[in-house]
Amino acid sequence: MTTLLNELEAKELLASYGITTNAGQAVRSPAESADVAAKLGFPVAMKVLSDKISHKSDLGLVALNISSPDCARGAYDRIITAARAIDPEATAVVQTMAVPGREVIVGAKRDPQFGPIVLFGMGGVFVEVFKDVSIRVAPVDRQTAKEMIREIKGYKMLTEFRGQKSADIDALADVIVNISRLIMEREDIMELDANPVMAYESGAVAVDARVLLKNNNTIR
Repeated sequence: MTTLLNELEAKELLASYGITTNAGQAVRSPAESADVAAKLGFPVAMKVLSDKISHKSDLGLVALNISSPDCARGAYDRIITAARAIDPEATAVVQTMAVPGREVIVGAKRDPQFGPIVLFGMGGVFVEVFKDVSIRVAPVDRQTAKEMIREIKGYKMLTEFRGQKSADIDALADVIVNISRLIMEREDIMELDANPVMAYESGAVAVDARVLLKNNNTIR
């Protein structure tokens, strides 16, 4: 049997391994959504918070660029109405809007043949469209992590490109190494991914995360 962590739990786990995430808080009503959004500072994002729903964007359970308390209340109502047809206990999370950056995915899973493996690629919708990823058997050190970054076809998009400065390759390598350490140390983790990770000129931030555990374990 497996357990899917909700997004806040998944991000808490990533943060415990040194991976930067954006701030967020669970909310349970339209009024609380508006209050938390104002506290975090507009614009904000809102997503369903559930341990039964993983593909939030595909189901229309994400609202971005919420710019006012009224918009926050309306987004909460829309998301909860749709989500509770799938999970009657679903709530929502309000998060700071990440500054736009280049989106990558860093993930890991337990392969039946090779054991823990780590992957890196262009993130967001690109991972499904282009399937442009590099894969290594864990553990992955910094040198190997940088090799993984350089070998994807989309690597040029992470370098100086059309007037943009290069993304912080060292920061991305750190995320890969920390994901590798996580899958190696936590034997209860079956799959995990941070997608997207926003890569910036300085630093990288995981703005969404998914973690699948076996045997009904929770964060230790």
